[in-house]
Amino acid sequence: MNKKILYTAGIALTAMLVFLGFHFWGTTPKAKDKPKPAVKAAKTKKPAKKSAAKQPTPSIKASGMDPKVANLASKAYACARKQGLDSKQILTVVDYSKPSTQKRMWVVDMKNNNVISQQLVSHGKGSGAKYAKHFSNGNGSHASSIGLYETENTYYGHKGLSLRLKGLDRGFNDHAMSRAVVIHGANYATQSFANRVGRLGLSWGCPAIDPAMVKSTINTIKQGTLVFAYYPDSNWLSKSKYLHC
Repeated sequence: MNKKILYTAGIALTAMLVFLGFHFWGTTPKAKDKPKPAVKAAKTKKPAKKSAAKQPTPSIKASGMDPKVANLASKAYACARKQGLDSKQILTVVDYSKPSTQKRMWVVDMKNNNVISQQLVSHGKGSGAKYAKHFSNGNGSHASSIGLYETENTYYGHKGLSLRLKGLDRGFNDHAMSRAVVIHGANYATQSFANRVGRLGLSWGCPAIDPAMVKSTINTIKQGTLVFAYYPDSNWLSKSKYLHC
């Protein structure tokens, strides 16, 4: 019993000496330093994306074309281009405010700003005689229609080589296909006819041209180019989506 007591006391004394040794000689293990929080890297600001430069509206410079008509045609063309239209960068402009005796149709290379041709073009019998004053989108009206068109495919009909037109201006020319409004040749759309009669002959609403110009003109503008038929009609000027893009 005495041995056990001595043994226990010896262990306690040893532990006390160890503790006192650590305390006096600075060997007490120090608490581990807490890790410093990691410094977050400053976020690098990404350079602001530069907005794409606004493409200028292409200008048309054509002999005999009213600058106001040229400006409107350019606007309509640029708007249609934004919508993915125009396959060849060619625009045909018809100014129905001019008399039929004047060369009021221009085929323009918009890429190079070059006039490919300028020629006579007739209007529909429902629109007037020498001057076109009335326009319609209705079947059976035999009148011309104003607005923007897209050319389609060609065919040979009773008027020979002809080019279908798809009217893009809703409410103004979008019945062109059902009305069979096409570009074709006609003997009444020649300079000799105009000299003899004092005006061109009248179609049933089609923009008819000189037969001598049909092949070259149609082959140039067929399949996806744009045709802009103008007249200072206030309703169309205010509502056409291609003039207010």
